[in-house]
Parts: sequence; structure tokens; C-alpha cells
Amino acid sequence: MSRIGKKPIEIPNGVEVKIEDHQVTVKGPNGTEVVKVRPEIAVKIEDNHIVLSKVGETRETDALFGLFRTLIANAVHGVTHLFEKKLEIQGVGYRASMEGKNLNLALGYSHPVVVEPPEGITITVEANTKISVKGANKQTVGDVAAFIRSKRPPEVYKGKGVRYEGEHIRRKAGKAGKK
Repeated sequence: MSRIGKKPIEIPNGVEVKIEDHQVTVKGPNGTEVVKVRPEIAVKIEDNHIVLSKVGETRETDALFGLFRTLIANAVHGVTHLFEKKLEIQGVGYRASMEGKNLNLALGYSHPVVVEPPEGITITVEANTKISVKGANKQTVGDVAAFIRSKRPPEVYKGKGVRYEGEHIRRKAGKAGKK
């Protein structure tokens, strides 16, 4: 049985939770998140906590039990605090700027790379080499950050490119071991 699934999720002040036929809607100061729960998992609210329980006893149900508890906990956290991924750009001439809502990247190509954020995601640029992606949905924030990074992933010889903040790039020695 999942130890994670057994833990109740506390509902903070200012957050409203509704459960309607296998759908949990979490509404808070930073938006609304909807989590669709499989029928093998039962969700109910008991004294300001969200409690999950299993309907059957299969191996798949055990896995889903912990998964949906985490998804609902992430939704509660997202509507109260927002999730954030930070990226940094390294390389001569590589920089980022905002044009309205869109992110404009100069990454050494002959053209600027324009990234339009999806609904509910906010992109900001601090200095011209630091990018911050914020939003209530953890998966969407990670997807947008990965998409921006994919436009010029860090290369192994000089380390130029877009990387996550604090990401370590293993460097190669270069031609003939470069002594």
C-alpha cells in the first residue's frame, strides 16, 4: 500500500475544493486546477483535509493511489504558491527579452526564436540571461521550461546554450584531449 497515498492533503485558507464524479476542482488565489481521478480511487473531504482511498486491491490501484494523491497535492500547492522553473543562458551574444507576453530569444541563429506562453503561464526575464517560468500547473511549467531549453540545449565543449538554473553540464576535453 502506498505510504504517500495515505497522507491527507491539508486545504489551506482561501482554497476551495469541489469533488464531482471523479473530478477534483481546486480554486485558489492563483487560479483553478482540475484533476480527473480514475474510478479506482475515492476522494472525499474530511475536516479541512482531502482524503483518498482505494476502491479495489490491485497492483495498479496501489500505483494510482500515490499518483493521484500527489497530483491533487500539486494542484493545491499551485493555486496557492505557484510553481517556478528558472533558466539561464550562456554564450556570447545569447540573450532573452520580452515583447509583450512573448519571449524573444537570440540564440546564435540567423533569426530570433519567439516563444508564446500557453494560458496560465507567465514568463519573465531578469537580466538578459535569466528566464523565469511561473504557473499554477506543475506539468505545464516544466513543459514550457523544457521547450525553451530545447531551442538551444547546452553543448558539451563550451557549455553554451539554455540550461536550468544550477544544472551541471559535463564538459568534454575537445579535439585530441587538448592538453
